Amino acid sequence: MANNPIEIRIDNQEVNQRLLELAHRGENLRPLMKNVAGILAYSTEENFANEGRPKWVDLAESTKKKRQKTGHYPGQILQVTGQLASSISTHYDEDSAVIGSNLDYAAIHQLGGQAGRKKAVSIPARPYLELTEDDYQEILAETEKYIEAMEVGRKWYKQSLNEALSNKYD
Repeated sequence: MANNPIEIRIDNQEVNQRLLELAHRGENLRPLMKNVAGILAYSTEENFANEGRPKWVDLAESTKKKRQKTGHYPGQILQVTGQLASSISTHYDEDSAVIGSNLDYAAIHQLGGQAGRKKAVSIPARPYLELTEDDYQEILAETEKYIEAMEVGRKWYKQSLNEALSNKYD
């Protein structure tokens, strides 16, 4: 299990603003966060399936040769065993949706850096936890849909309450 988890935050002003508005109104965001977690999971699956969006850096020739010897080339980047992709999990609560991996080597593939003995191997970043503009728009649309549903529910509640009160005093 990773001792130093990395955190990647949604960096989209429009999405952040709408979520903040809901939070300030005191709404229960758990159902929305569940849907956002689903979008994060689907986006990550798409990143693995498409080898990045945009495309990840190709494998080094030395890695391709090593994979050929073990029967794993050609094959998808970051998916020799499938452990990284299958380790991805989501969590959500009343005010957040989180996606990540508990594998020690997950961060090096997300962020890139030096690995191996004496940090002699340079691994390029292959951000599998990256959202596209379409993903941001989907989160925004889901947020708008949630706001709309809350407003419809509030109007229905007020109307029902008014009807009940008017019937009581008729």
